[in-house]
Amino acid sequence: MPKVHQLSRQEARRLAIKAQLLERDRPDGLLTVARRLTLLQLDPVSAVAPSADLVVWSRLGSAYSLAGLRKAVDERQLIELMALLRPAEDLALYRARMAAWPGTGELKGWQIHFRDWVQANDRCRRDILGRLRAEGPLPSRELPDTCDRPWASTGWTNNKNITKLLDFMVARGEVAVAGRKGRERLWDLAERVYPDHPVVPVEQAVRERDRRRLRALGIARATGVEFPVEPAVVGAAGEPAVVEGVRGEWRVDPSYLGQPFAGRAALLSPFDRLVHDRGRTLDLFEFDYQLEMYKPAAKRRWGYYALPVLYGDRLVGKVDALADRKAGALVVHAVHQDVPFTAAMTAEVDQEITALADWLELDLRRQG
Repeated sequence: MPKVHQLSRQEARRLAIKAQLLERDRPDGLLTVARRLTLLQLDPVSAVAPSADLVVWSRLGSAYSLAGLRKAVDERQLIELMALLRPAEDLALYRARMAAWPGTGELKGWQIHFRDWVQANDRCRRDILGRLRAEGPLPSRELPDTCDRPWASTGWTNNKNITKLLDFMVARGEVAVAGRKGRERLWDLAERVYPDHPVVPVEQAVRERDRRRLRALGIARATGVEFPVEPAVVGAAGEPAVVEGVRGEWRVDPSYLGQPFAGRAALLSPFDRLVHDRGRTLDLFEFDYQLEMYKPAAKRRWGYYALPVLYGDRLVGKVDALADRKAGALVVHAVHQDVPFTAAMTAEVDQEITALADWLELDLRRQG
């Protein structure tokens, strides 16, 4: 039986922060960050900055240029898969499952539904592949909708035939995002986009993805609630652990155990992997957080796009800030303190806010 590590909450938090490259010593570049984190989430909201850029800035600080992410994508060092940017070499861990789409063994009802819909629209699928082969990369609006069976949904995708078919063709490993023109995705044949690395068999790939995910998170549950696209759980990766005052068993990456820790102040994207799993964040950091941009203004506690504040090994507050690019200003409406800030905390958080404004090339304007 493997040893079950006994951790305090503080030790568990420090594992998580160290794994996420948020200690005082900063990593040496964008690709180092992307490879450790395994992904950078793309999100259309840029209330302060695009989330993927904000995640990288939180690690690299002023050394990171906003042009860096675009350059890495253009050079195919990072590749977009299901609205996540991943290191190009990691695509080999997904292609065997793509080839087996919609799955192996006894299929679930939704898998059968997806399979049958794609089969019913095989003519359109082949038309898209032919067009991309001849003319790609192309935006979706230039691809032919020759679907014989419309996509039916109660949501926004109703009759969005090309949108849904492209999603399934990505899942099948047939097409890929080749780049973007503004916010518009450009599509091409996957064989022209993905690196020609040896494909890793499905079971081996799942184990390796779990291992890399735990390396990125430091500490995680073996099983739990399913998150869309990217799991938050790590299966049998790592070693078992329990955290004092927290129910249930965890898995930890043992390479982080017993290592020195030096924390700092950092402002985080609401989509940062340190806080993305709200249940884990509450368990380990005792930090209550929700992204409130979808709430009516009167019901918001912390603001439209409040940035969680990391200080040392604790999440200590939220910065309610918005980038008003027309006015050329980063407007800070409030700094919410979950715990009373000391003079040192206030100084370091203020320094991070000023650094954020400088990085965005905006004047800093404080309100309240």
